[in-house]
Amino acid sequence: MAKPFLKWAGGKAQLLKQFESYYPKELHQGEIEQYIEPFIGGGAVFFALMQRFPIQYSLISDVNVDLILTYQVIQQQPEQLVTVLAQYQQQYRQLSEEKRSQFFYATREQFNTQSPDQNRITKAAQFIFLNKTCFNGLFRLNAKGQFNVPFGRYKNPTILDEANIFAVSGLLQRTEIKLASYQDCFSVVNDRTLVYFDPPYRPVSKTAHFTTYSGSIFTDKAQLELASFFKKLDVEKKAKLMLSNSDPKNENKADHFFDHLYADYRIHRVTAHRMINCQANKRGQINELLITNY
Repeated sequence: MAKPFLKWAGGKAQLLKQFESYYPKELHQGEIEQYIEPFIGGGAVFFALMQRFPIQYSLISDVNVDLILTYQVIQQQPEQLVTVLAQYQQQYRQLSEEKRSQFFYATREQFNTQSPDQNRITKAAQFIFLNKTCFNGLFRLNAKGQFNVPFGRYKNPTILDEANIFAVSGLLQRTEIKLASYQDCFSVVNDRTLVYFDPPYRPVSKTAHFTTYSGSIFTDKAQLELASFFKKLDVEKKAKLMLSNSDPKNENKADHFFDHLYADYRIHRVTAHRMINCQANKRGQINELLITNY
């Protein structure tokens, strides 16, 4: 079974069992022919659904250039990627912690300065290496569009999972992968499509600002535009739609932002365990929203 090959902040692997109750009945009945995920991230929901249901066509996309490049390299050139990742893993594991830190920052510098046009395989391998060895598996870009997550002190990180790379590559053979905004999926959607939106979450507090992995902030205005597109797909395409986001009521019971924004739809609350808050007392069980049009 193929599984996500990246650690990803806000990943949905832990929520898959809860999501079972919220998939449309048409999916279980084999009536959903297409699956589209426009904010693919780590892809936990994509991997789960594509290996369980008879979906004929899938489209995954994102605006994160390096993420999409890595999916495409796994799809098209898994052997070459495995070779380079094996070299990273062997070299990294032989180093002391101090040398590992130096190797990490040198690789991060190369990643930030090297164009993918120079070597797609190397760029994808660096992306996976940094993901497996950086702090908490975060992917964050600074204002200059540079990856700036610090070194993570893991004793024996799995940089290369060869069997999974090939399993993912096999699954991606029947998947279209695009560097694109979520709006670009409109022409493909029809009434036998399930679309799952997992956008950058709205910050749950004034001190939570991890909302960018593409170099731009996903503001409240962007959330409003996404809600408008959600409604457009619902009305014009009659597709089945799911959308995840943070629950502002974790911090402020009077914050009705999403209740008002998706008032015409079903708003479910699922329980997640999140670890990326810098304050230990703020980590733990929180609610997240799952919004559906069915």
